[in-house]
Amino acid sequence: MTPPALPQWLDLVVSLLVLCGAAIALIGSWGLLTLPRFFSRVHAPAIIATMATWCIVHPTWLYFWLARDTPVPQVLLVALFVAITAPVTSIFLMRAALFRSRRAQALVPEPLGGTGAASDPAAQPGAGAYLVFGRAAQHEGAQHQAEQ
Repeated sequence: MTPPALPQWLDLVVSLLVLCGAAIALIGSWGLLTLPRFFSRVHAPAIIATMATWCIVHPTWLYFWLARDTPVPQVLLVALFVAITAPVTSIFLMRAALFRSRRAQALVPEPLGGTGAASDPAAQPGAGAYLVFGRAAQHEGAQHQAEQ
C-alpha cells in the first residue's frame, strides 16, 4: 500500500522550510566554530535550537498530518521541549561563565544598561560590594564601617 500523493505545493513548502532550517543550522554551527570568545559563541547554538528547530519541525508536522489524515502531536512536543530547555540552558551556561570570568578577574562584557559592578567605582573588588540582580550593593559590614 502506497501513501496518498500529496499536493505539489505542500511538497515545495515543506522542502523549502526544511532547507531553510538546515541552512540556519549550518550558519549557527559555523558561528559556533569561528567566534572568538564564549560570550559571543553562546548565541550560535541558541539560534540553532530555536529557529532551525522550528523551521524543521513545523513542516514535518504539517507533512505527516496531511499524509496520515490525523494530527501528530509528538512532533510538536519536540519543538516545545527544545523551546523551553534551550534558553534556560543558555542562561545557566552564560551565568556560570560570567561567574568564573569575574572570579578569575578576566575581561567580562559590560552590562547593557551601563549599571552594575563594572561601571560603579564603589563596587570594585575589596570595596565590600557584590552584584545583586544587575545592581551593585554593599555588604552590611562594609556599610557599617563606612558609617563610622
